[in-house]
Amino acid sequence: MAARLRSRASSARLKSTGRPESRFDRRLGEILEHATDVFYEKGYEGASMRDLSRASGMSLAGLYYYFESKEKLLYLVQKHTFSTVIELLKQRLEGITDPELRVRIFIRNHLEYFLANLKAMKVLSHEGDVLTASLATEIADMKRDYYRLCRGLVEDVRRETGRQFHSEISTRVAVLSLFGMMNWIYTWHNPRHDLGAGELAEQMGDIFIHGMAGTVPKSGSVGGPGGPKAAARKQRSASSNI
Repeated sequence: MAARLRSRASSARLKSTGRPESRFDRRLGEILEHATDVFYEKGYEGASMRDLSRASGMSLAGLYYYFESKEKLLYLVQKHTFSTVIELLKQRLEGITDPELRVRIFIRNHLEYFLANLKAMKVLSHEGDVLTASLATEIADMKRDYYRLCRGLVEDVRRETGRQFHSEISTRVAVLSLFGMMNWIYTWHNPRHDLGAGELAEQMGDIFIHGMAGTVPKSGSVGGPGGPKAAARKQRSASSNI
């Protein structure tokens, strides 16, 4: 899964920048992976540049020369993560016009990336307020753009299909609830017991779309006659083993 996502990310980068991934890009990606591991294991406050140097295989002097501080490395980890997720999403949405399908693609893209990069997800969640000044502003802008992208997709569902969500639920509440459902998956997902990203995305999509619209999933979808009831039972059974 992680290898496929890296391949897609390279393809998305080529499409967005017009150039293939360079040796520098690959080395930077490796350093950021090591930095993510260190921040995941020790937390931002507990991590040192020496720890990051040891993990990445780069000299301490070289690390300071290229990255200045561990804050700069954390910033690059967050920027790389959001940039990759957004580029992959744009690539997958290209040519797709059905509003509901676009929302479901958003959910699947988010889950696939973060289930393959659980450490990055934890670092983003736990170290989100560490950055300062312009670095914090840039990452906050990226998060805001990602939220607005999702909100636009949800509003398209309401507008283009005429589907009305419960009148007392705003689009903002619906979108933030969706993020809450997706973003904390790293706290409970166990690949030995729980469903993979595709099936989880299908179920979360049903919960979100049909829940907000107050409708019942059609036959063949999650929980419906002929649908993967066995998978749902397996999921409930697995939850007791967490």
